[in-house]
Amino acid sequence: MRVLIADDHDLLRDTLDLWFRQEKIDVTPARDLHSALAAVAGGEAFDLILLDYGMPGMNGLEGLRRVLSEGKGAHVALMSGIAPREVAEAALEMGAAGFLPKTLPAKSLVNAVRFMAMGEQYAPIDFMTATPELTPTNPLAEMLSARELQVLQRLCEGKANKEIARDLGIREPTVKIHVKTLYRKIGAHNRTQAAMIAKEAGLF
Repeated sequence: MRVLIADDHDLLRDTLDLWFRQEKIDVTPARDLHSALAAVAGGEAFDLILLDYGMPGMNGLEGLRRVLSEGKGAHVALMSGIAPREVAEAALEMGAAGFLPKTLPAKSLVNAVRFMAMGEQYAPIDFMTATPELTPTNPLAEMLSARELQVLQRLCEGKANKEIARDLGIREPTVKIHVKTLYRKIGAHNRTQAAMIAKEAGLF
């Protein structure tokens, strides 16, 4: 079985690589949408492609749409640590093989990968059926839009506005607007303070 793992977090990517290789699953890593598409175009078709919803180049579900279109028939699944159920539902409706919360235990993740590679659709029942009242939420995250959360995550990674714009596929002036807005919402005066507030809130 050949699996492409596309995620911009080195630690998570390396951990998944280790788990899968122990299960005799051949892994190809990628750190953004561009390198994932290059890996797809440059070799034999993968059995499964795992895409991080928030990695550079994804631009929401548009990245999933591109990989479904250009994936040479591979099954494509979405991973995320912050995407809500609505995103998972939309991904499945678009034809994704599944949705994997990053909180999924290792054994369950490996089983899900095998399941999806065989052509079945997977999403954790508890995640997909949880009511909004029962879904754990982060008070700080609730104050921000999905795009503002993406910008804040990259601020925490120390990225400049230009890098954030490139990652998210938006213009730099738009990033500046999001930064200014999220500062006001969370009570931050600069990038360092915003990162500290996000860390103390357990966001990233």
